[in-house]
Amino acid sequence: MRREPMILDRRQALASAAAGLVLMGAGCAPKAGGRTIRIADAAGGLNLTIAALMKQQRSMEDFGLDPDVTMVADGSRILGGIVGGSTDASFMSGFGQVFPAIARGADIRIIGGGILRPTLGLFTSKDDVRTLKDLEGKTVGSGSVGALTYQLTVTLLKKYGVDVAKVRFVNVGASADIFRAVSAGTVDAGVGQAAQVIDAAHYHVRLIDHGNMAEELTQFTYQAAWTSAKAIAERRDVLVRALAAHAKLYRFVQSAAAKPAFFTARQSVFPNARPADHEAEWDFIQRYKPFATDLMLDTGRIDYMQALNRSFGVQQTTLPFDRVADMSLARDALKLLG
Repeated sequence: MRREPMILDRRQALASAAAGLVLMGAGCAPKAGGRTIRIADAAGGLNLTIAALMKQQRSMEDFGLDPDVTMVADGSRILGGIVGGSTDASFMSGFGQVFPAIARGADIRIIGGGILRPTLGLFTSKDDVRTLKDLEGKTVGSGSVGALTYQLTVTLLKKYGVDVAKVRFVNVGASADIFRAVSAGTVDAGVGQAAQVIDAAHYHVRLIDHGNMAEELTQFTYQAAWTSAKAIAERRDVLVRALAAHAKLYRFVQSAAAKPAFFTARQSVFPNARPADHEAEWDFIQRYKPFATDLMLDTGRIDYMQALNRSFGVQQTTLPFDRVADMSLARDALKLLG
């Protein structure tokens, strides 16, 4: 009898955590004259763990900040909050939508890196799918056209010469939903956390050859920090301090000394997960070191993401680096770390 994958517990934990388990002061109004910072980050599994670790380590408080953090499943809500002024910044979320928004007149800027490598892999449970080329004529679970999971999947397939016109993409939902569909066999392939490669057999799946996006798409910057020009002008010191807090935490979590604290944080987010799941996520971080410990994004990474947008038809021209990014805040943040 086939076991239902533990991803169900993960989805429940994601919903619980995003609703309030790891929020830090969510819903509180900024204190008059204080250093409250309103943050909206993507509610992925690794992000929820990092948010819990940041709260546990009091990383923001160490830099004199009072964090008001909301984990958001819909990236358009993050963009709307930053443009509308209800959110000061996002420090860990996808940012492909930033470029077309700027082209349309939004005054926002990318101010640092978050996760520099994709944390996903392309999995299957089908015996007749061994290579990426085998997916021609098959059904692949994804998000909506233009969603991060869709862009990552199509980019990987194109790298290996797959005719994506011969692939049937099905909008399954978020990455956890996609992985569940792969495990259940309702789609022929789809993404899941690359950390699950270690224990793929438990979920009745295996990684497709060249399916590890952390290794195959190293220039695809998974998440970044971004904000509005207005926030930079009015709250620069607060943003710099928040960037420093993130850089310090990124360095910590990629060190061996962080393991007990990381496990405690992840267990608080995923209380029903097996120890092997925590170990797999930890091993992924230590192997790939995906976090931007120096916070910097260069022209090559920015242009790569814009080129992808153009290939997907969501952006018409490549915008100049200085129009879309301001790394001076990241440099100032690094000075606070000594």
